[in-house]
Amino acid sequence: MEPGGERERRRRDLPELRHQAAEYYRSNEVPQRLEEALNATFYLRPADLYGHLANYFSTFSKPPVICKLIGRKVLDGVGRPTLEVEIFCTVKNHEKSICSIVVSSHSEILENASPEAIDADEKERNDSINRALEWINGSLNEMLRDLQPADQCKVDELLGEYFAKKVEEEKERKAIEKEEQEAVISAPAYIPAVSAVTPSGKKKGVKLGKKSSVAEKPISPAEPIEPVLCGSIAIGGLSLAVAKTGATINNTPLYLHLALMKHDQLSQFQDLPKELTVPLPMVTLLSCGKSSSGKLKLMKEVMLIPPTELTVKQGIERLLEIQKQMMRLLDPVGKGTKGKYEVLTGTLKSPDEMVDMYVDLINKYPSIIALIDPLRKEDGQQWSNICNTVGSRCYLIAEDAAKSISKLVEDQNINVPKCSGLIIKYTNQTKISDLTELTRLLDGQRHIAILGSPAGESSDDSLVDLAVGLGARFIKLGGLSRGERVTKYNRLLAIEEELAKNGTLRSGENHEFVDFAEEAQTAEELLDALPPTEQDPWPSQNSQPLLAQVQNPDSLHGSSLHLNEATKMDPSIFP
Repeated sequence: MEPGGERERRRRDLPELRHQAAEYYRSNEVPQRLEEALNATFYLRPADLYGHLANYFSTFSKPPVICKLIGRKVLDGVGRPTLEVEIFCTVKNHEKSICSIVVSSHSEILENASPEAIDADEKERNDSINRALEWINGSLNEMLRDLQPADQCKVDELLGEYFAKKVEEEKERKAIEKEEQEAVISAPAYIPAVSAVTPSGKKKGVKLGKKSSVAEKPISPAEPIEPVLCGSIAIGGLSLAVAKTGATINNTPLYLHLALMKHDQLSQFQDLPKELTVPLPMVTLLSCGKSSSGKLKLMKEVMLIPPTELTVKQGIERLLEIQKQMMRLLDPVGKGTKGKYEVLTGTLKSPDEMVDMYVDLINKYPSIIALIDPLRKEDGQQWSNICNTVGSRCYLIAEDAAKSISKLVEDQNINVPKCSGLIIKYTNQTKISDLTELTRLLDGQRHIAILGSPAGESSDDSLVDLAVGLGARFIKLGGLSRGERVTKYNRLLAIEEELAKNGTLRSGENHEFVDFAEEAQTAEELLDALPPTEQDPWPSQNSQPLLAQVQNPDSLHGSSLHLNEATKMDPSIFP
């Protein structure tokens, strides 16, 4: 039994405790909410009384906030390490796992790379994943705690600042390493003099032989590869995971969550987009890489695009039938040599000759509606030429020839090289806000966006939601085979079915091509309308031939060409 003094003290404190409790509930409007719930419930008389009350009061609970991040190393579709991110939120006073995503790890490794280069790529990939895990399970975990997943802009802003800080730290580290290396090699070393001895019968110096009467054109050097910060995959993985978490909490499909974000309507659900378009799939029919059965010098892939009047389901069914019947054996894949493009074994063409060949190809086969990376990004003049010549009836798409997403967003210039659109790959430090800004930029300049799957694929199907939500014209997933690809195609079919059921599926639109030549002419007419100046005017573009001679490329390793809707080829087009 309790001592009498303790019982007496509690009896004296009871009125004060009752007053505090009443004030606490009153300040949180509990009596008012309870009265409203009971009155409404009595007239409804639901079968699950307490379930109805739980749903009613849950509308007044605090919004979920991020409480924990977990990063894991997992394997992608080809057995290489990549990153998984899982997000936990505090929901109604309980810690709960909301969702997880697997982001694809992308790296540029050539098919003909040496074993040393492949080993270096594997080490770099492992180092990047391990660094990303350190960030996610450490400092990023603390930085994003207590943030609302629905506040994507705030999350991406913090991730951007964090990444910028890591970039500066890496620059400082490299500067220190460089100073240390210079200090080591600054000490003079004795080098014995070696007399130049020419072997008998041979002379050093100028090579004997017939001199060419035609001077070699200078070759445009390849642009340096944009550096990728080790661990940057953590930024892209977290941004996508937060977007998916926000969609899950709001009970909204990820594609609709992204569409609202793109149109700045995340908090205005009454203004939902009336219709959404499902992107047309670019389905690989033939892969012409060195490990594939079908090989051709000119092409890396032959892809089919279903007609716009078909649904995605009808289009995929037709493409499956074509794929079953298509068996073709082509020559082994080759490489560029001395600034030339090898289109067939032993057949080399300059960038200008390639433009002529593409024009003949499209004239002969008008069903070809897109060329992907027909030239190197260094061949800027030829990109402009081919756009002006066939851009009004064929998409000229930049994939490897385009800059990284972060550079495109920073520069706000998508016409380097001149093209009809870009293939966007969600990799490395790309954030969801970067994608929304880039697609808005593409829409504003009448360019098309294509969401593409990176080299390191996984079974995560978020890429399809990104394509639908951001309004991409096409989605490039590869062939109709392998589990990680079929999963994405199935997600595309499910979204189409869901939109059709809700009456929000926009019917297929005809292809709209940009007439670059007409736009250039209009721009020149506007310039001509300006009052003359005392200075000499700039030379008009019309004063130059359409296919002007430019510098030849030096190295074409890794350059590739993709042809869409090309179901038959005629060797006669390759003179």
